[in-house]
Amino acid sequence: MAEIRSGQKISAGLYIVATPIGNLGDVSKRANEILSGVDYIACEDTRVTAKLLSALLLKKPLIQYHEHNGEIQRPKILGKIAEGASVALVSDAGTPLISDPGYKLVDEAREAGHRVTAIPGPCALVTALSLAGLPTDRFMFMGFPPNKTKARTEWFEAEKNTKASLIFYESAKRLPACLEDAASVLEGRKVAVCRELTKKFEEVVRGNLNDIATHYAESGPPKGEVVVILSAPDKGTIKQTGNVEADTDKLLEKALTYMRVKDAASFVSDLTGIKKKELYNRALELSGKN
Repeated sequence: MAEIRSGQKISAGLYIVATPIGNLGDVSKRANEILSGVDYIACEDTRVTAKLLSALLLKKPLIQYHEHNGEIQRPKILGKIAEGASVALVSDAGTPLISDPGYKLVDEAREAGHRVTAIPGPCALVTALSLAGLPTDRFMFMGFPPNKTKARTEWFEAEKNTKASLIFYESAKRLPACLEDAASVLEGRKVAVCRELTKKFEEVVRGNLNDIATHYAESGPPKGEVVVILSAPDKGTIKQTGNVEADTDKLLEKALTYMRVKDAASFVSDLTGIKKKELYNRALELSGKN
């Protein structure tokens, strides 16, 4: 495996570089070498990245790149790569492309035939998942919730039946209201609120969603960066949405289009948690095979 030494010229291309989420000691040797060797660094906030580079005793030309100027900046960045330059893409903290617009730059760089490679490292959602003590076999990252209560409630409602741990980022200021809305839709779930990850005051608050929502409603917003993880629904709770009887009939009717009565009942039972025998009898009625 080829080794890159600090300051060594890097081949032309786009380098996706993960940076620390709070602890400078988490910057990898390879990340340091790439940042040292590239010609340019594309970043969300030049002030934040300048501080990181200063701590690493580096100084590089910075190109501000974010969702609001992407249409203008992407052609410029790709043009530099086409001319033989190497460009590192970093976010303010953690792994680029996780809840930021970097994928468009990666997509267009690949379409243009440029070299694209990633330097893995810190990521808040993965760090939180490893600390939460909640199921990790299936999980879904949801980004940031909407700011308003109605939209946020609908946001949670849309994933009510998703059989996976749900992970999202939230500002500390909005956390109490967000957890209250989550509890109104996802009552009874387990939750882990992970705060200030890798930093001095790292904290994981775990428990029943309703209890944790009450805790933050009474204590007020915490300080720092927050990642929230919600457990998947219990199998028996998936059916508790809207008009259960009507929803179940729709599922059965759809399943009966492709399956035998027994198989349709089994399939819908797995989806909803309703007893297979109960669904089998209803499927018989719907199919006219009494």
